[in-house]
Parts: sequence; C-alpha cells; structure tokens
Amino acid sequence: MLIELQVCNFRSFRENQIFSMVAGAYPEHLGTNTFDPGLPGFNRLLRSGAVYGSNAAGKTNLLRALQFIQSLVLNSASSTPATAPPYTPFKFSKATRRKPSRFQVTFIQHGVRYEYGFAMDAVRIREEWLMEYVNPRGRAIFTRMFDDKKHDYTWKFSTFLKGQRSVWSAATRPNALFLSTAIQLNSKQLLPVFEWFQKRLVVIVGPQTLNQTLTFQLFERPEGKGELLPFLREADLGITDVQIEREAMPTSPGRMLVMDGSSIIEQRPGVPVPNLLKVTLSHGVGKEDVALDLSEESAGTQELFKNAGAWLNVFKNGEVLVIDEIDKSLHPLLTRFLIQRFHSSKLNPHNAQLIFSTHNTYLLDQDLLRRDQIWFVEKDSSGASRLYPLTDFKPRNDEVLERGYLRGRYGALPVLDEIAK
Repeated sequence: MLIELQVCNFRSFRENQIFSMVAGAYPEHLGTNTFDPGLPGFNRLLRSGAVYGSNAAGKTNLLRALQFIQSLVLNSASSTPATAPPYTPFKFSKATRRKPSRFQVTFIQHGVRYEYGFAMDAVRIREEWLMEYVNPRGRAIFTRMFDDKKHDYTWKFSTFLKGQRSVWSAATRPNALFLSTAIQLNSKQLLPVFEWFQKRLVVIVGPQTLNQTLTFQLFERPEGKGELLPFLREADLGITDVQIEREAMPTSPGRMLVMDGSSIIEQRPGVPVPNLLKVTLSHGVGKEDVALDLSEESAGTQELFKNAGAWLNVFKNGEVLVIDEIDKSLHPLLTRFLIQRFHSSKLNPHNAQLIFSTHNTYLLDQDLLRRDQIWFVEKDSSGASRLYPLTDFKPRNDEVLERGYLRGRYGALPVLDEIAK
C-alpha cells in the first residue's frame, strides 16, 4: 500500500513535491474509495488517485519518479560497476543542475509502515535511509551519508538490523543502493522492503505496457476462464464466452506470446512445435451467440481483453498500479469501470491501489472520485512543475468539478493562443 511519494530536483520538479494517498476528513465515499490500512491510530488510505494537467506539465514525470526509484532498487546492485546512476535534475536553473535529486516513498508492507529514500547526483548515491514504524515513534534501520571532507560514507545502523551489516556496507558501491546490495547478499530482514518494489509496485509509463501474457496464462489453469469471463461481463461488453484454440506452427526456439491480429503465437522451451492461439469472443445477440475473432472487436475491447489478466493480477495480489494515460485506447465508460473496480471492497478485497494520469475530464465527477483523490500539475514561468491537490481550493461536495476545471478555477490547463478569425 502506498502512503506517500516525495520527489525533489528530478526532471521538471525543482522543489520538493509531495503526492499523498492519505484520505482527508471528507465523508463522501468513505466505505468505498478509502480503506483502513490496519495500522493503529493511522488515517484511512485512498484506493485511487488521479493526476491532471496539460501536456508537458509534468504528470508523467511524477509517475516516472516512482518508476525510477523502483528500477534503482531492483537493479543498482547488479549494474556495471563503472556505470553511474542515471541523473536527471531540473536543468532550467544553474542552482539545481549539480544538486542531488531526492526521493522518498512511504508504504505499508506486511502490516509495517516504512519510509525509504535516497539522494543522488551524477557520480554517486549521496544519502540513503530506511525508517521502520513498528510503533508510532518509528526507528531508523540504517542511514548512509557521503562526507565530502572525508570523501567517504558515514554509516549508522540500528541494533534491530541483524546480519552482516559491515560486509553489506563494504560491498555497496558508490553508484548502488545499500538496500539492493544487502538483498543481493541475503539480508532476510530487508527483504519485505525490497519485495514491495519488486512484487507490489507496477509502473506503466512510456512504451511499457501491462503484461499481456497473463491473460493467456489464465487458460493454462482450469479455473482461469472462470476468472476472466466475469471481469469481461462486468465491463458490459456483451461477451458471453471466450474460446482459445491451439494450432501447430513452424518450429521456432524459446517461448513467447506475440499478438498478431486475433492470434497469439505461443512458443515453449523444449517443445519443437509452437502453438498458434486463436481467440474467439462470443456475444449474446437475441437468443443466439455470435462468435467474433479478436481482430474483429473494437480497439477498446481488444485492449481490455489483452490486459485483463494483468488487471486481475493487480486485484489478486493487492498491487499498487501506476499507469500513465489510463484512458489510452479505452472508452471513457471502460476507464470508469476499471476505476470503480478499485473502489469495491468485494472486487478489491486486498486493497489494490490505482494511481493514474489522464486528460479525461469526464472522470472529474464527485460521484466517482472524492475531492482528495484529485491532483493537478502545472508549470510556472521558470519551467518548474508544481503538484497540488484539488482540496487546496476547498471545493463544495456538490461542486461540478469538470466545469470548474475547464473554466480554469483549478489551473493546470494549457495556455492556447486564440485562433485569428
């Protein structure tokens, strides 16, 4: 469960920006759009958060920050020793071009709240820290800080951190994270923190897509089809059945699933003849069912079908899904359907969370989202992005948010020159 993200001096973000999934003191949709994280004395958390703003305002950069943190946690210990970590500070100011970028993520894993963060420049990780809150006060599990005078790191470890701490710190390269190195050297105590980034966080930004193989892997399990069909029916696509036929193809090494119109090429290691998976969707029309190849379906239906396994996986595992431009190739009603699924305690029993960017003002609806679930990003005259919540404007609980946004009440709109008549 994600609680908060902080990012400073990263891409278009110059000053420290805070994105929070902590629910405010608002009564609307309390039992659906929020949930109790199970921490004594801690506020409820939001099941979803929407980020609005004009093109190039910085929406994607906010999501990229989480993607960047995840990548460094998972890969920095195994990267080439001479490779410096990718460093992309705010470049429109001389004061920030050489200053460290700073990141911090606050999250819950296995009932424990953690604050993990680091600061880095073009050469090294300059700071790294981990706080663990097994009680309200919390404790620093480790801190690492580069001392420019000594040209070395100062380390501090809690007595609660067990294992070969001196071995792990000595093995940590300047361009790698201690968390990643300690995991590589078999730290069991830090494994829950690492696994949150590895198994609980899914970030889809840029050319990345959801894992489409998960949909077809459903058909490898006897109960898989029974999981997929209700999901498609809930979306009101008129689908009554799904059939996948396997046909032999010419030999090819390895295993992969490649979309090709209505077919998927399935290749398995050790199996000389791969399969051509033919997908057919049946639709109820009157008293009969009409079968259509996947290629005959609309782009939105194809998109939802191919990603259905990944969506179901998010709910099954209670993942945090971060997705840029969620409504790409999807009808607004399908986008709304997916968001509403996160807001259902029955359909989302493990409290999966959704964080998304969008231009779709149709979703600015208080019947769908609480006031504290909506965020905006806009750039100032210096090119720096600023993140702020809708609640800064103290909107009424019956305010028409879409109209207010399009009229410029909340900012974060593109500035367009009037077309000469």
